[in-house]
Amino acid sequence: MMRTMIHIENPYNGASKSATWLLGNLHTHTTRSDGTRPPQEVIDDYAKRGYDFLMISDHDICTSPEDYQHWDSRGMVMIPGNEISAAGPHLLHVNADSRVDPVPDRQGVIDRCTSGRSFAIVNHPNWGENFAHCKQEFLETWRGYAGIEIYNGICEYLPGSGFATDRWDQLLSAGRRIWGFANDDHHWHDQKQIEMGWNAVLAEKNLDNIIAAMKVGRFYASTGVQIEQIEVNSDKIAIQTQNADRIIARSDFGRRFADTEGSSIQVQIPDGATYVRFDCHGPNRSFAWTQPFFIRLG
Repeated sequence: MMRTMIHIENPYNGASKSATWLLGNLHTHTTRSDGTRPPQEVIDDYAKRGYDFLMISDHDICTSPEDYQHWDSRGMVMIPGNEISAAGPHLLHVNADSRVDPVPDRQGVIDRCTSGRSFAIVNHPNWGENFAHCKQEFLETWRGYAGIEIYNGICEYLPGSGFATDRWDQLLSAGRRIWGFANDDHHWHDQKQIEMGWNAVLAEKNLDNIIAAMKVGRFYASTGVQIEQIEVNSDKIAIQTQNADRIIARSDFGRRFADTEGSSIQVQIPDGATYVRFDCHGPNRSFAWTQPFFIRLG
């Protein structure tokens, strides 16, 4: 029997020939809210670690392009931003053009954050003793946000979990097109809460290109594994990493349909899958997560 023709939507398509993998953090706090270090010290630290872009996202304070003019970017692309925190689950306003009031109507907040070139990310959904800083019903009801933090570094030190791929798979399986982000949520430098999780974006090194790439999912989330190549051919996807020792392929509801020991994998799309994504496991409990490849029939 002939297999039904499928089309794989590859989020990593569309990059220019001059695009490279750029590393960045979108969730960063300073002494302007509840961080322990002033902005310039935080910027200096990320720059020394080889980051290409950074967003300062202090609580309910919009860090604007004008604010960044007071500090030395050390060669990084600085993204305007804000963590909308009071009165409800926390949201990142990425590439913010103005402060958005933290009102309880989070759908209204998301709508304000998704105008023009800005977008919203739902933060640390599994934070807290009940593992539900943001309830799944909210994630399923809200519309218009770009993604969720599937990894949040500071939550490793707090009640709950910094990981949220379980929430992600539920959304993806319900047909939602949601990207997965990894961020430090850096607050306290004395506990080494920096360079714990980051986003590797395939883009040119300028603000507009980085933002555009993230909006279409042309990035992966990581805590240490580096992805080198992603190829889509007919009904197959191949992933090549630099340092993974196991790669797991997952489809609807997080089902593990293939895995391999080593740094690369090639899989055929299983029958009935509506999306495929990859968990790349590396040494010392490090990971990388691709964005989902959505599957269409015909």
